[in-house]
Order: sequence, then structure tokens, then C-alpha cells
Amino acid sequence: MIEEIKARRLDAEQFIKEKTREIRDIVGDGMALNALSGGVDSSTVTLLGHKALKKRLQTVFIDNGLMRAHEPEQVVALFKKLGVKVKVVDAQEEFFAALKGLTDPEQKREAITQTFYKQVFGRIVRDSGAKFLLQGTILTDVDETVAGIKRQHNVFQQLGIDPQQAFGYRILEPLIQLRKDGVRKLGKALGLPPALFKRIPFPGPALAARVIGEATPERIETVRQATAIVEKRLKSVKAFQYLAILHSDRVTGMRDGKRDFGMQIEIRCWDSVDARVATPTRLPYRLLEAMAGEILDKVAGVVSVTYNIATKPPSTIEAV
Repeated sequence: MIEEIKARRLDAEQFIKEKTREIRDIVGDGMALNALSGGVDSSTVTLLGHKALKKRLQTVFIDNGLMRAHEPEQVVALFKKLGVKVKVVDAQEEFFAALKGLTDPEQKREAITQTFYKQVFGRIVRDSGAKFLLQGTILTDVDETVAGIKRQHNVFQQLGIDPQQAFGYRILEPLIQLRKDGVRKLGKALGLPPALFKRIPFPGPALAARVIGEATPERIETVRQATAIVEKRLKSVKAFQYLAILHSDRVTGMRDGKRDFGMQIEIRCWDSVDARVATPTRLPYRLLEAMAGEILDKVAGVVSVTYNIATKPPSTIEAV
């Protein structure tokens, strides 16, 4: 049983002292690795790890081909300003090969998990000689996985999986007692700029979690373009998270007076504190119209745009 530390009673400075000491004690004179995605959790754990280990923590960005537009360059540039060197590892071919032909959500998540931890990261660990992986698993990841809602790619011990035996290295999870609001508070205390600690959440499986059906390079590119429009249009909205989802079936549309079987994008925007429960943000209709119009105009093949108005539960924030 993991003891939760709620954001309102989190003493960020004391937490930082305790966790940096704990990380140093475990790693000893060895090396550790961590994978940075640019999300709130991974950004926070990256700074916490570098505070504890300095140059004995190597940070990599795994370019899996599933990230948002310009994500690798933006993340590397942001962390360079923070004094953290980030190495980009191109693994796009490996991830798309693993996802080929898969449509079941859990199979897709498992393929990403195995490709990341065993294949790509396993190789990086072997080449570096590191015995530890530092990652930003939070309590909500554990809750949803154990409850069987959806398998989060970064949860192992609670499922009876020993990473040391499965992958050849030990995983350290210093944020596992926190939820998203606590991680934001911690990130701010560590010196993350607001652009990072206030950033909307982004799933571990990245845009593969926003494609219903097979996550091909072409379908990922479609949802990537729609995501850029949604994030641009909603960046000034005070919401917990907003995203675009690509549905699997083609729907009937019209172009130039003729029938056009095209794709459907679903927009979701959520009000929440810690992602356990959420309600759809009541966006102005003019904003929805403008957002839909831009997607229909600029994202090739899309003929339908919808807005999700179901709460969590029974819905979830991500679709897959």
C-alpha cells in the first residue's frame, strides 16, 4: 500500500531533501538513467534526479515517432537552459514496427512498454553500464493500472513484475506518493519554469493513446496536426487537459458536392485537480466552431469534428 502525500500537506523542500538523499543512497557510486518526455512528471523527476546525482544521471529523450510536433527540439532546448544535457535517441522505426497491425488498446500499450523498457532502453542501459532507471510514475498511474482501468506503461511492481528480472535494471520512482497537483508543486520548488510545471498532462504512450485503432505513421501524423490546433486554440483556457482523438471508422462527409468518406476527430477538454475525476470544460460555442473549422480546413481527410461531454467516470481523460 502506497501512502499518499496530498498536495496541500506536501512540504516540497523537505520532500526534495529526503528523495535526493534516498536516490544517492540507492545509486551509490553508480550511474543512473532517466527518460525525459517533456511532460510534468518526467520533467520534475529529471530535475530531482540531477539535483541528487549531478553528472551521474544521464538523461535521454526517446524519439518514438509518437510525440507532438517539434517535441524533441523544444524539450532539449528547455532543459539546456536549466543546465541539463539531453541526448535524443531515434527509435521511431522500432516503435512503429511493434505497433504494426495492433488495434486493441491494451496490446498497443504492452507493445510500447516492451519496446521502450526491454528493447530501446535496455540497449541504452547495457551500453551505458547503468543499473538504475529513474522515472516519474505517480499514484494515479498505479491506481488506474491496479484497478484494471488501463495499463499504464510505467507500472510494474504493483502488477508483480520485477524490472530487474524482466529488463536487467532497477526502477526508482520518487514521485509515486504524489498526484498531479503535488507534482506541479514539487516541480515549481525544483525550479521548473511555469511552461513546464503548468504544462497540460501528456500520456506515456504519447499520441498512440489518442488513435483509436492501428497507430500507423500516417494516422499519428493526422492526430499530431489536430493536436497542434487544439493546443493552440485552448492554451488560454484554464483547463486541466485538452486533446484531440482520431477515431477508427471513416464517416460519411461531403466535399465539392460529392460524398467523401473521411476521418473523425474528437476534441476533449477537462476540468480536474488530480485526474481521478473530471468534467468536460464548458467551452464557448464560437471557440468550438473556430477550432473545428481550422481542423477541417488544415488536417487532410478529416470531415467530422466532435466534442466529448461525458464526465470521468464513466469516461476517462484519454481515449485509449
